[in-house]
Amino acid sequence: MASRLRLFSAAALLLVAVLTASADDAHDALQAFGLPKGLLPDSVSSFSLAENGKFVVELRAPCYVKFTDLVHYGKTIRGQIRYGIISEISGIQIKKSFVWLSISDIVAHPADGTVEFIVGFLSELRPATLFESVPHCRVNASPRGVFSPEELLPLPVSEV
Repeated sequence: MASRLRLFSAAALLLVAVLTASADDAHDALQAFGLPKGLLPDSVSSFSLAENGKFVVELRAPCYVKFTDLVHYGKTIRGQIRYGIISEISGIQIKKSFVWLSISDIVAHPADGTVEFIVGFLSELRPATLFESVPHCRVNASPRGVFSPEELLPLPVSEV
């Protein structure tokens, strides 16, 4: 019964996301598919999700987030989402030592409380708690991953 409810929730969200596609839907979609909302930064400007699970996320600008490692988000992020898994990812890279590596897949392991990041045939587990809240996106990357307030992407000006 629980798996049917999850499938129904995911299918309902797919329909809503295809029809409405606001920026907040990207973070809501992650949670509806059993993934932490903090996998995407706060600078989402648009989001679209097709019935087959293919999605496109547009950010206001390319940016960086420091988790345990430095992560670069391109302006456009694409992939395919299904319950607990994002595959065929383009637009997200992680810095390991002195090399930038493209993340190809992200898999949630709720029983273990971890999220697995896959780069080619390599993978790394991180605690899901690192991604509970939506991170702030920064315009520049600091060599040590330390950011100053002026490096934050400006928040959009809302129309009154």
